[in-house]
Amino acid sequence: MRYARALLSVSLALAVMSTAACTYKPRTDPPNTGPGSTKVARQYLEGRWTLVSFALYPPNASPIQVKGTGTLVYDDFGNLTMDLSVDEASVALMQKAGIPLEKGRLSSSGRTIVDMQGRSLTYVLEGQPAVGAPSGPLALNRPRYWERDGNTLTLTTKDDKGQPLSVGKWQKQ
Repeated sequence: MRYARALLSVSLALAVMSTAACTYKPRTDPPNTGPGSTKVARQYLEGRWTLVSFALYPPNASPIQVKGTGTLVYDDFGNLTMDLSVDEASVALMQKAGIPLEKGRLSSSGRTIVDMQGRSLTYVLEGQPAVGAPSGPLALNRPRYWERDGNTLTLTTKDDKGQPLSVGKWQKQ
């Protein structure tokens, strides 16, 4: 009985000492702002961007330098809207590469999922699954790999082997 009381006393003393050794430290950074967070990525990509250049790399064909204008808007809720207007020569080449255009315009919009470590954006369109068979070089279910250098944003789509299918360069307004 003495042995059990002694063991209980020692255990209780150790528990009290270990609890006293723990101290409270308030958070210095708000939640969801760590280096890999979606919120940080959204802030990094957020804004209105103007097209600088756009190139397509269709399989087994020469690269296409698309001539036109465009805007890209990425908002603080993770929505991305892209509008391109291209010249007639580019329309014919893009359609040949499997990219449907209406009156020389290409528009896409949707909510995005950001992968900060993989530096990619994936569209999530209402009523459509996030994954599926890609249907062309600019298929919305292909991730857009992004790189930001100062005020320049580069978005690249890649084929299944990791080769570029399209590269768009955008300047922050």
